Amino acid sequence: MNRTKKILLSVSVVTAFALTGCTVGASSNNTTKEMTQSKTILEAYSNIALDTYTNALNDAQALDKAVDEFASTPTQTTLEKVKNAWLISRESYGQTEAFRLSNGPIDAEEGWVAETYGALEGQLNAWPLDENMIDYTIDANGAKTSGNIIDTIGKFNPGGEDSKVIDVTKITPEAISELNENGGDANVASGYHAIEFLLWGQDQDYSNFMKDSITNGALTAGQRPLSDFTSEVNAPRRLAYLKAASQKIINDLEVVTSAWQKEVKGTSGLYSAAILGKLKGDNASKNISNDEALKQIISGLGVFIKSELANERIAVAVLTPSEEDEHSCFSDNTHRDIATNYQGFKNILTSTYNGKKYGPSLLDKVDTQEKAKIEKLMSSIEEKITLIDQTAKTKEHFDYQIRPTSPMAKVIVKLKNEMRKLGDMMVPVASANGINLTKDDVTDADETQI
Repeated sequence: MNRTKKILLSVSVVTAFALTGCTVGASSNNTTKEMTQSKTILEAYSNIALDTYTNALNDAQALDKAVDEFASTPTQTTLEKVKNAWLISRESYGQTEAFRLSNGPIDAEEGWVAETYGALEGQLNAWPLDENMIDYTIDANGAKTSGNIIDTIGKFNPGGEDSKVIDVTKITPEAISELNENGGDANVASGYHAIEFLLWGQDQDYSNFMKDSITNGALTAGQRPLSDFTSEVNAPRRLAYLKAASQKIINDLEVVTSAWQKEVKGTSGLYSAAILGKLKGDNASKNISNDEALKQIISGLGVFIKSELANERIAVAVLTPSEEDEHSCFSDNTHRDIATNYQGFKNILTSTYNGKKYGPSLLDKVDTQEKAKIEKLMSSIEEKITLIDQTAKTKEHFDYQIRPTSPMAKVIVKLKNEMRKLGDMMVPVASANGINLTKDDVTDADETQI
């Protein structure tokens, strides 16, 4: 479940003034220069989005190929190969997350953008999930649970409010799409974390979220046995689920990636052209003014780093504390989620990606003193992320680091506090770029209160 509600900002129609760049009076040169700067920032943003989603799609296709190989020849070797492909796919997808919450093609909930692209973020990355809906787990009494999608042949009711019965005789991308969040946010059936659970299995004891009697060890993730895919009675359905879920990720990413293409063909490239004010004819009304586009982007960055990453993905886990609330709790890959999510934020803020500079950035117009504060804060954040990452790889996974007995818990709390401050700093960043925002604009009003 992605608890953070989408920030819905109105999409403005570009005025004749913005379309032509025509101005009058002594300020015309400055106005034109500012508009050119804004448009160049938006062009960089669009190009970064295209490259980031393209890489995520390529890695998803590699994951799908590894799933197919595993399904045709399920061995320990091919299982490890598909797990590695999943981990690689998370590296690229994690950096796309900062494009959320900006009324863009990944999660816009209303207007033509939502109607065109379908707000697929919840299909791709919803969490945390009630894994008992997908497959068995070991309950608090040490017994296997049942009544899930995989062990049900025929009609399946996910339960919850206004849930709809879905035929799962055949596990297909369409079936899991209909089941995803059907009856409640925790009823997650599709996306990266559904595949993660199928590959690794559970990594916690449900009698106590911080007890570790299922997979003992600070560096031990879930350990689903290979027999679940070979000799166990539901092995064929488990493999079918993996194939359907990986294919659906490709389908969904193709839709989102198409929105950022440089050439408009049907719905492909439509959003990218809209934020650059390039749409003509029947589509001209979909254009988004420079100011509105910047407002959506900067407020989205603030909400993402402050309310989503710092609060929902870090604070809830460490302050509860609860292993269930870490982002990749089955594979123990949460340290990488944090690193890549932050990197995606930094990419957009600085107009860079994979070491390449894409153009002017949102920081360029920030005054020297304010910019120094932001860069100092980012440096401190990056030091803590590196420490969390290195500790997870060498000593204890994130689910151990969040425990009150771990010295890393204090580091993680400081990290979330600094990220929240960085979110607030998007207000002066916006101001430097001619956009008026308040702290309320960069905070989700419905974020989890701890």
